[in-house]
Amino acid sequence: MTSERTAHLTRETSESTIDLSLDLDGSGQSNISTSVPFFDHLLTALAKHSLIDLTVKSTGDTHIDVHHTVEDTAIVLGKALGQALGDKAGISRFGDALVPLDDALAQAVVDISGRPYLVHTGEPAGFEFHLIGGHFTGSMVRHVLEAISFNAGLTVHLTVLAGRDPHHIAEAEFKAFARALRQAVALDARVSGIPSTKGAL
Repeated sequence: MTSERTAHLTRETSESTIDLSLDLDGSGQSNISTSVPFFDHLLTALAKHSLIDLTVKSTGDTHIDVHHTVEDTAIVLGKALGQALGDKAGISRFGDALVPLDDALAQAVVDISGRPYLVHTGEPAGFEFHLIGGHFTGSMVRHVLEAISFNAGLTVHLTVLAGRDPHHIAEAEFKAFARALRQAVALDARVSGIPSTKGAL
């Protein structure tokens, strides 16, 4: 494992162009511009509460739908997390968080397992169809979490325990994921080598 746990990745398709860099050992600083304002808000919260420094510049065919730009950004974010984690030596590996936001309450549990898996439950009926900020559908929350989890090799269980306002629900989910991720990626001086009985993650 290198002393610098950083990554810088780009991805360009006919639908989007993504330039993203991160530092796992940052202080939560961010510079986010995805051309999707509510997604900018969510990624800014993710950086702030995970203490991961994050810079994102994304453009795409948002005149058609925000889907491609949001999905491709999440794919690159997941790949960058995996790259910055390196061989995962010395990490805490597991993290969990329970985060409220007014009426909303979300719980996230993260395992940097190398086995991509997402269990995502509890969003209220109709949430997936709601337009948050007039452009970001509630269904994209799960889609982003899937893309990050699968491309970073994370096992993630995320549950919405309460919530009425779609903005609050989405933001609570991202903050809970961020806080759990913060714990999981943290270096633990008591961990020797890879934190797995298999010797690899």
